[in-house]
Amino acid sequence: MAPPTYVISKAVDPVFAVAVGLAAAATRITREGKEKGKTTEQTVEAGKRRLGFAMGLSK
Repeated sequence: MAPPTYVISKAVDPVFAVAVGLAAAATRITREGKEKGKTTEQTVEAGKRRLGFAMGLSK
């Protein structure tokens, strides 16, 4: 049986995968915001508001 192959290492591969996934999500969200006519800053602020609502931090 051949040993498993890892891109970076056994411990870092999951972290790398999460980082790539978050970057892809951020890119998609930004692109969709621009299609709606929003600036990147407006999209980031909307995301912060949504995160605040989700975390129960809003007033």
